[in-house]
Amino acid sequence: MGKLDNLEPNRVFYYFEQITSIPHGSENTAALSDYCADFAKRNGLEYVKDEFNNVLIRKAASIGCENAQPLLLQGHLDMVCEKNYDYDNKFDFQKDPLKIAVMDDYIYAVGTTLGGDDGIAVAYMLAILEDDSIKHPMLECLFTSDEEIGMIGMQAFDVSQLRSRRMINIDNDVEGQILVSSAGGRKVKLRAPVRYVNSQGIIYDIVICGLIGGHSGSEIDKYRGNANLLMGRLLHFLKGKVNYDLFYLKGGLQDNAIPREAKASVVISEDDIVRFEDLITEFEINIINEYRKIENNITIYSECRGKGEAEVLTKKTMERIIFLLMTIPDGIAKMCPEAEKIVQTSSNAGIVRLKDKYFEIIISIRSSMSTEKIALSDKLQYLIETVGGTFISEADYPAWEYKERSKLRDIVVDCYRELFKKDPVVTMIHAGLECGIIYDKVKGIDIISLGPDIEDIHTPKEKLSISSVERTYRLLLEIMERCVNE
Repeated sequence: MGKLDNLEPNRVFYYFEQITSIPHGSENTAALSDYCADFAKRNGLEYVKDEFNNVLIRKAASIGCENAQPLLLQGHLDMVCEKNYDYDNKFDFQKDPLKIAVMDDYIYAVGTTLGGDDGIAVAYMLAILEDDSIKHPMLECLFTSDEEIGMIGMQAFDVSQLRSRRMINIDNDVEGQILVSSAGGRKVKLRAPVRYVNSQGIIYDIVICGLIGGHSGSEIDKYRGNANLLMGRLLHFLKGKVNYDLFYLKGGLQDNAIPREAKASVVISEDDIVRFEDLITEFEINIINEYRKIENNITIYSECRGKGEAEVLTKKTMERIIFLLMTIPDGIAKMCPEAEKIVQTSSNAGIVRLKDKYFEIIISIRSSMSTEKIALSDKLQYLIETVGGTFISEADYPAWEYKERSKLRDIVVDCYRELFKKDPVVTMIHAGLECGIIYDKVKGIDIISLGPDIEDIHTPKEKLSISSVERTYRLLLEIMERCVNE
């Protein structure tokens, strides 16, 4: 018996639980893609699966609705894979199912992200495609791969296959919010060369953990702590107070998730042990105080591994790394002057890695203004090249621009009012959505984005509201029926 068997809408939750049992992190979507293709075969539906693991499934219009304009539903297959620092170290996102549980009105995964973003979209579409009692126009359901690492699937998808010129993206995480615009983005990598020398002494690990983290688009305005940059600040804080050598540095798991954890390893002299440990404690107290209104579980500690030797960074190399972590722009760069409380441009230093030949920082840039996105990218390029490093730009995607007139938006707003007796919030979002790519490729397409309440996405605290899933499903069914008559 499944954990979600008693929840309604039953088939939506059935498919959502099926999805949580199939590993589907970014770059690992083949199994879930095959599952969707097999679903189409079993149900006698027309489908296309491409080499990028995108799947497009078509269902003919309901009887009597054949003359209605087609409607495209869209969501992505991949999820962000994050787990708690102290969670089962044998758990492997590549092969293990998620351990889901229910508490009150929420579904969550024990110790890991849930993948409600965007597994619930996949579940909605499969339940809709399966149900022959629903009144709807010809449907196209597009399941795209690797959205979380640069919208790779949508970038590669052949849009000439689409017959629809109106689209509902199901990748919003706030019920009652109808999105009509989203930011564009770019992922950049800064790489600084490194050199090593041998050192001996007392080896310590330094850990920063317990931060909230979150989605680097929708949560960037919360001013949450960035574990990677806090580690850089800690390394700078130690300079001049205690002599140390750095040989390990790693933090963050996704460029588009605010990093919650970072770890460094250093070599110090035996004479500095007490001073070193006192400085770590002092730094923790300072940071807890600074973030007292934002973070409630920050933990910064050191752990002695005893005497040993290691290949450590040269002093000049270490200085270059600390300089980068202390100076790279991070967080909000500019608010939107036309929309109150909406971020226009930001960056997130999501991943840091110290490797054999270079130190790497992977940054997610977002902006609803393409010129500002480019300017911030240029600033980062200037910074890394000034210290002798290299700059790599990839995963660039366009903004989804606001349209003054939208027939689909009017339909959705009317349906929401009639169902729930109140107005929805029609707004834009700083996060990037695949809508921008479709908007750029399919001229004149009419798009909106919606979804149920999902809290703390991209973190192990992620939870999906059961009642919100039900209400949003009713809204989707109402919209599809209304689309038949428009």
